[in-house]
Amino acid sequence: MSIDLGDARVLLTGATGFVGQAILERLLTSHPGTTITVLIRPRGTIPAARRLDSLLRKAVFAPWTEAVGEDEVRRIVAERVRVVEGALGDLGPEPEKLDLVLHSASSVNFDDPIDKAFGTNVSGVAGLYQALLDAGADPHVVHVSTAYVNGARKGLVTEGPVDHDVDWRAEERAALTARDRVDEASRRPAQLRQFLREAQQAVGKVGPQAVAEATEAARRAWVDDQLVEHGRARAQSLGWTDAYTLTKALAERLAEELWLGGGHRLSIVRPSIIESALRHPYPGWIDGFKVADPLIMAYGRGQLPEFPGLPDSVLDVVPVDFVVNAVLAAAATAAPRDRARYFHIGSGATNPLPFHQMYDSIRAYFIEHPIPGANGPTRLQPWQFPGGVRFEASMKRKETGARLAAQVVSKLPAGERTREWLGKLDAAGRDLGLLRKFSELYRAYVQSEVVFDDTQARALHAATADGPDDDAGFDVAAIDWRRYLQDVHLPAITTMTRAFSARGGRGEPARRPLAEEPGVVAIFDMEGTVLHANLVQQYLWLRNAERDATAVPREVTKILALLPRYLAAERRDRSEFIRSFLRLHKGMRVEDVQRYASGRVGRRLREHLLSDALDRVAAHRSAGHHTVLVTGGVDILADVAAPYFDEVVASGLHARDGVLTGYLASPPIVGEARAAWLRSYADAHGFDLDKSYGYGDSQADTSWLQLLGNPVAVNPDQRLFKVARERRWEVAVWKRTADHGARPGPQ
Repeated sequence: MSIDLGDARVLLTGATGFVGQAILERLLTSHPGTTITVLIRPRGTIPAARRLDSLLRKAVFAPWTEAVGEDEVRRIVAERVRVVEGALGDLGPEPEKLDLVLHSASSVNFDDPIDKAFGTNVSGVAGLYQALLDAGADPHVVHVSTAYVNGARKGLVTEGPVDHDVDWRAEERAALTARDRVDEASRRPAQLRQFLREAQQAVGKVGPQAVAEATEAARRAWVDDQLVEHGRARAQSLGWTDAYTLTKALAERLAEELWLGGGHRLSIVRPSIIESALRHPYPGWIDGFKVADPLIMAYGRGQLPEFPGLPDSVLDVVPVDFVVNAVLAAAATAAPRDRARYFHIGSGATNPLPFHQMYDSIRAYFIEHPIPGANGPTRLQPWQFPGGVRFEASMKRKETGARLAAQVVSKLPAGERTREWLGKLDAAGRDLGLLRKFSELYRAYVQSEVVFDDTQARALHAATADGPDDDAGFDVAAIDWRRYLQDVHLPAITTMTRAFSARGGRGEPARRPLAEEPGVVAIFDMEGTVLHANLVQQYLWLRNAERDATAVPREVTKILALLPRYLAAERRDRSEFIRSFLRLHKGMRVEDVQRYASGRVGRRLREHLLSDALDRVAAHRSAGHHTVLVTGGVDILADVAAPYFDEVVASGLHARDGVLTGYLASPPIVGEARAAWLRSYADAHGFDLDKSYGYGDSQADTSWLQLLGNPVAVNPDQRLFKVARERRWEVAVWKRTADHGARPGPQ
């Protein structure tokens, strides 16, 4: 090939990113005379050197490693690569001796909060150039930008500086202080009260700490959402599509001012949408989903029945190896000191890919290679490409319908059918949310009418490549888009999707067999989990056992009169409901309750024990696990299930002179109180909660179930079901049985 970097001393930023790791691979494999300093930040407790070791094991280096062997790779890297740990301004030793700086580090998210986008793409870049100036260094800098720095424009844009008069320093100051202003607004009483009300409605049953945590999480999310919208609004007010393109444009301007203005050499490479490799290191190499890929995969899964793209707009795509080759070609050629060079590395001008052509190729691919769904191959709906107005009206109708349906289902009793409906509504809601997000993020790119002139890029290719098929070239005219999409790119990203799915997706995990190991406790809630009867039913059974013909009708009337109060208490706090309802036991004699529990009420309770639950308890005991039944209800009634468990824990009712007062003997062990009890219980008895099991049916059980390594939602109410799906907890449906009258409990 014609590109030769000789013995250049190179500083590479962004080496762990998509483009950066591909540049590093090319330097190591195709430019053996170079020595490379890579600037890498530590990640948590992982130092930069270990991150480089991990990087070298990635797929981009696999062909090279297979060709020369792992030992040779380690030797070459040790000899030629130096790792500098730090931010962009930390250049390492002897920066004045650098010949080249290849700057590819940046945040490429379209929806970063404004302070984060500016912190990386503007402040960090300013730090890099200022550090080079302070060190007296004079390398040729190849600055990797994006073609979309040209902003929201139509028609042909040439390869040159972007025409604007935005003061990057003023915008940087405003962006970096935005979080303080928004954070202050989030702490105002009226705003906090709103977060608190929403949290109480969502997780009030779990307990006050859950409400506090949800409130603070909502506040922080609100701050980030406001800052994302701040960035998008400010960018659009200045003529860019989003904070990403705005900050990349301002980074170019500061490079022009600081570096080029100081009499140094500057080449700016502007790729369009970067996707998988066409040739090198192998066809289809990609590292994570890129700009168009989430959209593609969502369509393949049937999640995007429509999208507001313009069918005849041009989706400007370029393979990643073409970008790398262009960067190194720019680095290998002489750059003047009095002006910057600009290269658009894209396909829209020379080999355009209309959006409808890309869609046709994607649809044909997924029809031939459908993605399996829960009910067989995913069926794809053809896109009609509605305009923005029609699309928005349709979205609002669907979002309103989904919201109303969710409100209706939320008022239905929990059950298998309700959970099935809830699961479908959740999936539909996720799909709508995905469509809304994609339409906001990508609409500007799939409705674009801008064309990036690539005259200078084609001239650079002609001067450095050995022809259109040169492995080190970047001639976009040679790309066959149908073949690239159907034979290279789509197989690559669908394979990657299957790899992610194999590691675990949103589906429910399979039940693992019970291991026989010490230190394991299995905690079972009672009502709704082991017993198919609630506190109201148990109370009415007791009253019925009094053989007073008026007792049950009288108590039913009393309960119905108090029902609104009970329901409100149940929504707010499970403990409040239990305290309130158990007041009805006031005046009952303890010996009567005990007699009823050992007689007809006990038989009713045993008939309502769930056989699946008792089988699971027996399996735990067979595995040597300690089993505990925990209830916030009446301890005397819970004793009916005691023979099946190693231990029963209940609050109990207070009595005076053998008569129930209606008060609890101690606070009910429910919600966060049960979580506190569980921690103390495990510490006192030496149980390992990470290995242990928990079984509950209500959202109030979330606080203690999450402490266990194996939480199971049994016949869950709607809110616990949603939590279980989100956290991938096991969901079990245990059926009622009536055979316990003749079924002895284990001894």
